[in-house]
Amino acid sequence: MVSKLTGMVVPGNKAIVGANAFAHESGIHQDGMLKEKTTYEIITPETIGLKESKLVLGKHSGRHAFREKLVDMGYVLEDERLNDAFAKFKVLADKKKDVTDEDILAILEEKLTDTPGVFHLETIYVSYGNESTPKAKVRMATQDSGIIKEEAEGNGSVDAIYNAIDRASKEEVELSDYSIKSISHGKDAQGEVHVVLTQNGVCVQGRGISTDILEASARAYVDALNRLYDKKASAFSY
Repeated sequence: MVSKLTGMVVPGNKAIVGANAFAHESGIHQDGMLKEKTTYEIITPETIGLKESKLVLGKHSGRHAFREKLVDMGYVLEDERLNDAFAKFKVLADKKKDVTDEDILAILEEKLTDTPGVFHLETIYVSYGNESTPKAKVRMATQDSGIIKEEAEGNGSVDAIYNAIDRASKEEVELSDYSIKSISHGKDAQGEVHVVLTQNGVCVQGRGISTDILEASARAYVDALNRLYDKKASAFSY
């Protein structure tokens, strides 16, 4: 009320009533809060009208807080799968200030639907200018040939990336569909790219997620190639 009447905004770091007074991001703080709240809070958030403390997931968050967040969302993962998901979370947290529930769900969905990979995208580099031809370089790890580096040009950045991946994978495919959607909010939102590839009547789908659309596009394409390879291997085994 005082803030509204005076027109003065309460700073986030203001003691007791600031937005961050009952928010914890540091891994040490979060671990302490999960074990014993009075370690870092001498009064309860209910005292000032808040419902509960908030554990903010970010680059300083630890594995304990991440596990508890997953439990709150209804996911109980084995240690190995938890470690994989946490590793992806830390990579994302380095790119974003705050990681939302939608971001975590995207990480889990990507992990749960992960396809055993013959191709693994390691790095991509894109050169683009509105008065020059886009070029892309990719570095991929393959099951049979080890590390492969290729580069290509294209009508756009995504086209250049896909042409370079085609050269690296040595697969001739047709891009039947390509779509992008945002799965979280803000300028640093994660983008999800969905592609459909066709080869000799065989149709597969791929999905990639990243805060960078070009990276998400590349990951979706490689994911589809892995699914295509897996489908062809299954058909051959029969």
